[in-house]
Amino acid sequence: MSKIVLASSNQGKLREIQQVLAHLDMQLVPQSEFDVSDADETGLSFVENAIIKARHAAAISGLPALADDSGLEVDALQGRPGIYSSRFAGDKATDGDNIQKLLTELEGVESQHRSARFQCVLVFMRHAEDPSPVIAQGSWEGFILEEQRGHNGFGYDPVFYIPEHQRTSAELDAEIKNQHSHRARALEKLVDLMGRS
Repeated sequence: MSKIVLASSNQGKLREIQQVLAHLDMQLVPQSEFDVSDADETGLSFVENAIIKARHAAAISGLPALADDSGLEVDALQGRPGIYSSRFAGDKATDGDNIQKLLTELEGVESQHRSARFQCVLVFMRHAEDPSPVIAQGSWEGFILEEQRGHNGFGYDPVFYIPEHQRTSAELDAEIKNQHSHRARALEKLVDLMGRS
């Protein structure tokens, strides 16, 4: 079984990725097990930040690394919060703080103009100097509600409404979410690409 370090301290992401990859012959280990601190996300895109995180984790752990950079793009906010999704309301912001800031900024915006999508970019690096990392991207379309619904998931899940399921992401069972989410779609592409490389 190959061991891969996950370049994240986010327990929600770790859980989701482990569930989706459970059928593969790989052991996903959180970077905290190697005392890897969070990398400084100085990139200007999801791709840049995912590469920075994967390279950082691979360099310190000495293992292949998988990194995820994801976030929410809201059309009425010209794509914000985007790469700043986890710190939209400030560096120490909680999920609740970020949701509140998002809802405040969208006050007065009619429901049909509250379209949004979750984006996820995954990067797999065989080692820290890997010149050709495997990169996969997935997105999930929806709308931002005016109030929170559901208790599953994390981040913006309670306000992200998916019309095809008529529920928020936080109201979906983990099994359904892990089949349809932006992260699930990116993982499916990544596994396919890794199988070819």
